Amino acid sequence: MSIFTPTNQIRLTNVAVVRMKKGGKRFEIACYKNKVMSWRSGAEKDLDEVLQTSSVFNNVSKGQVAKKDDLSKAFGTDDLTEICKQILAKGELQVSDKERQSQLETSFRDIATIVAEKCVNPETKRPYTVNLIERAMKDIHYSVKANKSTKQQALEVIRQLKESIEIQRAHMRLRLVLPAKDGKRLKEKLKPLLKVVESEDFDDQLEMVCLVDPGCFREIDELIRCETKGKGSLEVLSLKDVEEGDERLE
Repeated sequence: MSIFTPTNQIRLTNVAVVRMKKGGKRFEIACYKNKVMSWRSGAEKDLDEVLQTSSVFNNVSKGQVAKKDDLSKAFGTDDLTEICKQILAKGELQVSDKERQSQLETSFRDIATIVAEKCVNPETKRPYTVNLIERAMKDIHYSVKANKSTKQQALEVIRQLKESIEIQRAHMRLRLVLPAKDGKRLKEKLKPLLKVVESEDFDDQLEMVCLVDPGCFREIDELIRCETKGKGSLEVLSLKDVEEGDERLE
């Protein structure tokens, strides 16, 4: 004889608790593991994918739901969605030491992967392996910051690694086409933003193929669009100017 089990209960399993103290009281929300950091980094935008339930608790593990009056006093609203967003953004994620260590190791690897994808040795133009970047990060004693996205930290790591190894952002290869009447004037304005001009052809229009730092792309794009009133064009030929083969440190 089987035992009947009610199925209409919310079972908070595989839960990650985010806690916040406000107005002298403790408030908690129950989230899915691995989703809190995705929400904070902007990778996850669907709140329903993050929250196990839209209820706000005083204590998730005991199932103690926070009183409406307490929520209104502390947050200035009784809108649970808005309150959950505030707790998600500013609350403290409760995880075990083992989970925290695992998250840090995963983030460390993710940061190294982004750096390896974006960078090369400037002398050889060859990319570094992820393992080599990880070793270099350990050598400079880089510590992962839980409140920053991996992309932000990757840019920070690149700056720090420049002091210990030969590394730079891989250049983008662009084709610029400018109307003849704007060509000479605009070329002078673009010159400080171009790393290498590989080819230049001036006939009825100026066409250049050049290498640029990725950080200058937006400025170049805006300059061409505004100065030529949309008559000039910018084409990305390759996102990374690299040689074949991985860079190795002996």
